Amino acid sequence: MELNGVKERAGDPAPLPSEVDVLIVGAGPSGLALAVDLARRGVPALVVERAAALFPGSRGKGVQPRTREVFDDLGVGDAVRAYGGSAPVGMVWADGTRQGPHEMFRRAAPTEAEPYGEPWLLPQWRTQEILLTRLRELGGEVAFSTALTSLAQDADGVTAELTTGSVRASWLVAADGGRSTVRRALGIGMTGGSVDPAPMLVADVRIAASALDRENWHIFTGEAGHTALCPLPGTADFQLVAQFKRGAPDLAPEAVRALVADRTHLAAGQVTEVRWSSDFRPRAALADRFRAGRVLLMGDAAHIHSPAGGQGLNTSVQDAYNLGWKLGQVLLRGAPPALIDSYEQERRPVAEAMLGLSTRIHQGRQERGRDTQQLGLGYRGGPLSTGRAGVLEAGDRAPDGPAGAQGRLFDVFRGPHFTLLALDTDAALPSAADASVRTYRGTAPESYGSGLFLVRPDGYIGWAGQAPSGLAAYAELVGLGLTSA
Repeated sequence: MELNGVKERAGDPAPLPSEVDVLIVGAGPSGLALAVDLARRGVPALVVERAAALFPGSRGKGVQPRTREVFDDLGVGDAVRAYGGSAPVGMVWADGTRQGPHEMFRRAAPTEAEPYGEPWLLPQWRTQEILLTRLRELGGEVAFSTALTSLAQDADGVTAELTTGSVRASWLVAADGGRSTVRRALGIGMTGGSVDPAPMLVADVRIAASALDRENWHIFTGEAGHTALCPLPGTADFQLVAQFKRGAPDLAPEAVRALVADRTHLAAGQVTEVRWSSDFRPRAALADRFRAGRVLLMGDAAHIHSPAGGQGLNTSVQDAYNLGWKLGQVLLRGAPPALIDSYEQERRPVAEAMLGLSTRIHQGRQERGRDTQQLGLGYRGGPLSTGRAGVLEAGDRAPDGPAGAQGRLFDVFRGPHFTLLALDTDAALPSAADASVRTYRGTAPESYGSGLFLVRPDGYIGWAGQAPSGLAAYAELVGLGLTSA
């Protein structure tokens, strides 16, 4: 993928459509991921963003293994690999002297079932650039400099008043961040609060090449607070993160340089450029609900995380991945509108668990490890999880594995369709009415065992069993056209 720029395109912007199936408010990671997923399904969607361009900072820089799987499916895996990199080993400093290495998280080798074993570093601005490029490849676009001013909804849709006109949408999705205009307009509260009373500064800085190596994630401790400088792959930048146990962050470039000089062995002049900076107080908060009629919340509009453990962006992208196929099934395949209810039923408990994990890591009560990879998350016992077969239960993540001449199971899954697996079984399979379901019959990997497995478009097992009885009822629930065997 060749990146083609991230700013509002030159010239007069195209007029907005007066009607659209889905209006997405916010062009952050979750909004763009949802737009990509809908575009590849052929669902008409419009993304509006109040800013003139994409977010410019590196803030959410850690892409967890499960999110890398999502990005592969959305068609941006190659770009994520090309522009990102493995996280370097931490290096602790004191009084200008290296004290020794410190691993920031558990590292794991890829396996047959899990092709990614550790986080991947990619500045948030680059992630968004990659997703916008993919959206444009699929024929989509973002309307920049376009803000939502009000909304009104009825049983059939939402009328949104924008600074550039009025749009009628069947569904509106709020992906407009922690201070969400949409959430506030709906009167949906957030439960939670401060994780740490100490404010923090995050900035993207450039440092003289001879002053600090890019082989380590540099960590400095002191009475003023924790400070870290992490080299950002694919750039000449470091991400600076600084805690303030006393005082408050000053975002002026000279103040950022002075902070680095005060807390590290570097001189202020060795910080050659301050490219972006922001301040925040670590919080953990969860929206009281993720849906109000025809309006849905996702990403930071629905849950706000401490940055510790790298869960915020990843949970947000996976909100989009869960919601996209459900909107597609309702809008294009005639699935019952109640299918949309399952979005909150599945994602809100996951977000709540990830908020707790982020908070425990921030407060030093848990290390970064298996839980932060998000590979073990699932929807067992949820409204779209029925049955079990082999070693898996409906709601589990569908593992990767060999798929004979078709390559890997993830190759079979890739795309906006469901996949019906028949592994080490002669059971007759129902026939699909259209391309929304693909079938694969083959040898069962150890991570599955024998049986039938209906894999949802978001890579989780929806239905499982040893025989197809019960599959037709499940198919009706999610809007699939299956004819009994």
